[in-house]
Amino acid sequence: MRMLAIAALAAAGSAFAAGDVGVIHHMAGNVSYTSGGKKAAAAAFMKVREGDRLSLAPGAQLRLVYLSGGRQEAYAGPAEFTAGAHSSRQHSGAPAQVSVLPSGVPQKIARTPELLAIAKMGRAGGFAVRGGVKARTPEQEEELRAARATYKSLRDASSADDITPELYLYAVLEDQRRYGDMKDVVSEMKRRQPANADVDLMADYVRQKLEGR
Repeated sequence: MRMLAIAALAAAGSAFAAGDVGVIHHMAGNVSYTSGGKKAAAAAFMKVREGDRLSLAPGAQLRLVYLSGGRQEAYAGPAEFTAGAHSSRQHSGAPAQVSVLPSGVPQKIARTPELLAIAKMGRAGGFAVRGGVKARTPEQEEELRAARATYKSLRDASSADDITPELYLYAVLEDQRRYGDMKDVVSEMKRRQPANADVDLMADYVRQKLEGR
C-alpha cells in the first residue's frame, strides 16, 4: 500500500509536464476540450496544453491561469478559445476578463492536483508522514508573511465564491506543514463553496493531520 501511495504521489507531482501551459482553477457548468484530435469533458484543476481548444456551453464559467507570466482569463459561456503559450486566442463569445496574478501564485495553484492526491490518500489511510514539527526557519517565517500579504491582495480582488486565494495559501501552508493554520483556510473555502467535494477532501485531510493520523 505504501509503495502504491508513493507511486501515486510521484504521478501527481509530475502531472504538470513540460508541455503544460496552464491550469483550470475554477469551472462551473458544461465545458469540453479538444486536444490531439480527441474531445473530452474538462474538469477543475485540469492541466491545459498549448493548442488545446476549449468550448463553454451557455451559462458555463471557467478561469484559466497561465503558469508563465501569471495571466488569468475568466470566460463565461457560450464561448470558445484555444490555449497559447502565454495567452489564449478567443474564437467566439464575450471577451474574457483578464488579470495578472502575483509572481509565484500560479505555480502554487498548479500544485492543487498533487495536494488533492495527498488528501485522497490520507482519507484512504494509504499514506502517512509522521514526525514532530521542526522549528521554522527565518526564511520560512518571511515566506509566510509575504504569502499572507499576497493572499490579502488576492482576496480583496476576488469574488465571494472564488477560492483561488485560499488554494494559494493552502499550498504555502502545506509546504511548511502548518496544519493548524490550514484548518482556518479550509473552513473559509467551505464557507465560500459549501458544495465543493474537493474542499471537503482537503478539510478531512487537515482534520486527520491535527488528530495525529
